[in-house]
Amino acid sequence: MDATVAPEALAAATSTPNGPAPRARFVDDRLAHWAATNPDAECMTYLGRTWTWAQWDDRVRRAAGGLQELGVGRGDVVAFLDKNHPACVEISLAAGSLGAANAIVNWRLAGDEIDYAVNDSGATVLFVGTELAPEVARIRDRLTAVRTVIEVTPDGAEGDEYEAWLAAATPASRPDDVSPDDVCLVMYSSGTTGRPKGVMLTHTNMVEHTVCSHEGLVLEPGDKMMVAMPLFHVGGSSYVLLGLHDGLPSVMTRDPDGASLAGAILAGANRTFLVPAVLAQVLQAGPDAVRLFGALKTYTYGASPMPPPLLRAAMEAWPDTDFVQVYGLTEVAGVATHLMPEDHRDPDHPERLLSAGRPIPGMEVRVVDPATLEDRPVGEPGEIWLRSRQVMKGFLGKPEATAQVLTDDGWFRTGDLGRLDDGGYVYVEDRLKDMIISGGENIYSPEVERVLAEHPAVLEVAVIGVPDDRWGESVKAVVALRPDTTATEAELVAYCREHLAHYKCPGSVDVLGALPRNPTGKILKRELRAPYWADRERGVN
Repeated sequence: MDATVAPEALAAATSTPNGPAPRARFVDDRLAHWAATNPDAECMTYLGRTWTWAQWDDRVRRAAGGLQELGVGRGDVVAFLDKNHPACVEISLAAGSLGAANAIVNWRLAGDEIDYAVNDSGATVLFVGTELAPEVARIRDRLTAVRTVIEVTPDGAEGDEYEAWLAAATPASRPDDVSPDDVCLVMYSSGTTGRPKGVMLTHTNMVEHTVCSHEGLVLEPGDKMMVAMPLFHVGGSSYVLLGLHDGLPSVMTRDPDGASLAGAILAGANRTFLVPAVLAQVLQAGPDAVRLFGALKTYTYGASPMPPPLLRAAMEAWPDTDFVQVYGLTEVAGVATHLMPEDHRDPDHPERLLSAGRPIPGMEVRVVDPATLEDRPVGEPGEIWLRSRQVMKGFLGKPEATAQVLTDDGWFRTGDLGRLDDGGYVYVEDRLKDMIISGGENIYSPEVERVLAEHPAVLEVAVIGVPDDRWGESVKAVVALRPDTTATEAELVAYCREHLAHYKCPGSVDVLGALPRNPTGKILKRELRAPYWADRERGVN
C-alpha cells in the first residue's frame, strides 16, 4: 500500500510569518530576499554575537568570493569540522551558491575517522574549529586532497583566521551555470554499522524539505528558532534553514547542554527540534528547568524513539506546548512523516502516539515485502519505501551502494520495518537488521521496549537478539535503571510476561549504568550485540 500526499501545497509556499516571499530554488535564495526586504532585522545570534539579515548575507557572499579565490567551483567539495557554529552554515550557503558542496564532519570522530570522512569527500578546503585544530595538525599529512586549512574560533576573537579571510574576500554572486540539481551538502550517515557514507543532497532536496517539513506548523511573527541539534546531523543543517526560509531569527547553541538551551530560551527562542534524550534530562533537572522550558511554543522531536512514559510526562508538564514528532533519514534530507500537535492530544486515538504520523506534502510512502517486493496490506509490516523530490542524489563515490537503496523509478528503500494503518499513519517498528527471528517468529524490538519502558524502575532500554542454539536467536533486554531504584532480572521478565506473548519476552536482562549512543542520540545496538555474536559464524550487524 502507499500513502501519498500530493504537492498542491507547494504552489502556495510563498507565505511566511513576515509576508510573501518568492519561491526559493537555491538554499541561499531566501537569505538574499530577507537581506533586501528586511535588512536591519535580527537574523542569527550565537555566543553573544548577533547579525542582521544584511550582515549575514554579506558574510555568505564574501565566503563565496573567498572560496572562488581558493579555486573552489561547481562540483567541488569543502569540509567543515567544528561544534555548532554559524560559520558552518555560511560555508554551506556559500559553497552551494557556487555549485559546490560542504561536507560537514562529525567533530566527535577520532583522528583516523576524521581523515576517512575528509578524504572520502574529496574536500580541497577544510575549515576547522580551534578546539579541533591540534587533531587536524596531527593527521594533516593524511588529508591528501586538502590544499588549505582555515581555523575558526568559537567567538570570533582577534586573530580569528576565518574572520580575517572573510574580511579580505571580495563578495561573489551565484554563477549562471549553477543548477538546483547541484549537490550543496554532503552529510555523513551516523555509521552505526561500518564506515559512514556521504549522502549527497542537492538544492532541490533541501528547499523541498524546508517547504514541506513545516507544513501544518504555524509559525508567527516574533518567533525565534533554537538551532541546537549538531549541524553534522541532518536535523541540525535542515532545521536551520526553516528560520532562514521564513525570515525568522535563529539562536544557535554551540552545544545542546542544559545551560546553552536555557540561555537560548532566555534569549527569546521558542521553537526547537531536539532528541528525546534531551527532553528526559530537562524533566529530571527540577521545577525551575521545567518551568523555563514551558516557554517553548513548539517542541519537535525525532532521530530516536520517544518512550511513551517520557512523552506523557512531557505533555503533562507543558500543556501549552505543541509537540511534533518527526520520522526521517539523512537520505531524504530530514523529515518524511510527522505527527502533529493535534494528534498528540487526541483522546479518540491515543494509539497514534506510537506512530510517526502521516507523510509530509510531496512524500509518497509504501510498505513493501522485502523478499517479494510486493506491497503489504494495511496493518501488515514490511520495509518502508519513500519517494519525493527530497530523496538524495546518491552516496558520494559509491554507485553500487546507491543502487542497493534507490530503485530505477525513484523509491528509496529505508531499511526500516513498519506498517500503515487505515488512516495513513506510519508506524516504524524496527530496522530490518534489528528484527529478531526466534523459532521462526518475527519479534520487533520496539514492541518489547515500549513495554519495559513503562516499568517504574527503567530509565532506558534496548532489546536485541542474541545467539540461541535451539531457537536461532533469543530476546535479550539491556536496561539502565532510574536513580535510587532497583529491579531484578526476574522482575523485569515477569513484567513483560504480564503484557506480551511469552515468545516476545526477554529470556535475559542486562543492567548497565547507561546505554551506548551515537552523537545523535541513537542507541548503538551494534555495540550491545557484538560480544554475543563475536565467535559465531553468522553475525548480526
